[in-house]
Amino acid sequence: MTRFVQPVPALDDPYATDALLRSWLERQLGAAGHAAAKGRLADLAADVVGSLRAAHADAEAHPPTLVRYDPWGARVDRIDTSAGWQAQRAAAARHAVVALPYLDSARGTWGAAARVVQHALLHLYGPESATFSCPVAMADGAAALLSLPDVDRDVRDAWLPRLISTDPATAITSGQWMTESQGGSDLARSSTIGRPAADGSWRITGEKWFCSAADAAMAVALARPEGAGRGSRVLAPFLVPRYAADSPLAGTAAPDAPAPGVTVHRLKDKLGTRALPTAEIGLRDAYALPLGDPARPGLVRAMTLVVVTRVHNAAAAAGGMRRGLAHALAYAAARHVAGGALTASPLHRATLGTLAVDAAGAFVLAGHAFALLGRVEVGADPAAAAELRIVAPLAKLATGRLAVSSASEYVEAFGGAGYVEDTGVPRLLRDAQVLPIWEGTTNVLAMDVLRAVSREDAGAPLLRRLAAAVDLARPLSPTLADTLAAATAELRAALAGVTADPQSVAVVAGARGLALRLAHALTAALLVEHAAWGDEQAEVAARLWARRWLRHEDVAADAHHHLDLLA
Repeated sequence: MTRFVQPVPALDDPYATDALLRSWLERQLGAAGHAAAKGRLADLAADVVGSLRAAHADAEAHPPTLVRYDPWGARVDRIDTSAGWQAQRAAAARHAVVALPYLDSARGTWGAAARVVQHALLHLYGPESATFSCPVAMADGAAALLSLPDVDRDVRDAWLPRLISTDPATAITSGQWMTESQGGSDLARSSTIGRPAADGSWRITGEKWFCSAADAAMAVALARPEGAGRGSRVLAPFLVPRYAADSPLAGTAAPDAPAPGVTVHRLKDKLGTRALPTAEIGLRDAYALPLGDPARPGLVRAMTLVVVTRVHNAAAAAGGMRRGLAHALAYAAARHVAGGALTASPLHRATLGTLAVDAAGAFVLAGHAFALLGRVEVGADPAAAAELRIVAPLAKLATGRLAVSSASEYVEAFGGAGYVEDTGVPRLLRDAQVLPIWEGTTNVLAMDVLRAVSREDAGAPLLRRLAAAVDLARPLSPTLADTLAAATAELRAALAGVTADPQSVAVVAGARGLALRLAHALTAALLVEHAAWGDEQAEVAARLWARRWLRHEDVAADAHHHLDLLA
């Protein structure tokens, strides 16, 4: 008897086959702007289905290792990474995944919408980057922080060009050393202390508990300037060189030796993101450069970095959902059950169609955050800044949760094969689980949303967008317009309650639910906006999203019917 082996087709080009991505770019960039981006996107997509897919597999198969001592007993704290990880590093530089929004040529071509093109690059690159998308995010955040006008020019000139280099030989990434074991996201309990040195640099001492991209050439670390007092607002961001080559204190140490005062205690053994080196790091009078004036409360400066990494988190969630859907669709087309292809099963089609609705929603929500970020950076648009204040945490928290639930479905869509490590499918779920955690859990972000609403009236721009979407939806579908109008009215009342008494038990206890309802309504509005522009897929997705997430209806039958359009 011949042993059956299930054929699984390779995935198609992720740019050419993603109709929503291409129509979104057409609308956001205009026909000429999209045409200018096509070559860059097509080149990256070709690498993704070729060399980067192999690099991804290699990096996952050979996770990083920590070498504490050399053969003669000298402490080296070297983190060895695979050839696949290094290939991902080179590709990120070569394709300008970090650099694009900072390049004069890109801003000259697309203006503020250079961030829209970057989001498209991340959408293609991230899902099979072996989570190199994480150091990409932190490098981008560090570049944004270094770009602030109150950062010393010499520090900026020394480090920013390296972060945004498109030459793999010179490009670097950044880590992010903020949390400590006793406080985690409660930064007010941070105990890392910074002390000024005579030459204008600083020395920082403390223990950092969750340091991703621990092999990066630099990190942005939070420290409490000596004598600054308690609380989180006074914390200041510092640039810490990771290696001796960049530390004036290193003396004759080898360039790739750790910078003096920087000790890697251990690498984290994590549920997922296993190719990404994440460490516990000790600092003892480590050389550091202030990013801005440490005498002024610095947490608000550090939030420049955090906003960037939060929208990157949303992009990673949306990109992973889309690629997971592509995997599940390819498998369904190849797998035969009950005498026919699995993709012909109405039940399985309904499941995949519902997942496609969620993927479309996550994509437009992340895409909107990037568009706002570009308008803030290039045009100093105050309206965009006000909206981004609430959209960044909403996009991050909502897409993170969607990514986990979708990844679970993708694993299930493969049956037993989805539970077997060497198929690569279990990684989808393991890696998705970090997305609701990194840069703030759902509850932490929900509290951030409450603060934005009560202190900065951040709900106002959101309500205006929802109200405008109601009018746009009316010609498309009166039912959709009525659903969105009802959600807007409910949210307006809820936000008024937050403003009236932001510390009440009812408001605080309900923060997560309110944040998710805001995100779901905003996503419906964004799909409506794209549908009103003329995108049929967005129109179907808007109707099904509103029914699924605003009216909590079962959309299985319609999702089955529209799968071919949605996917």
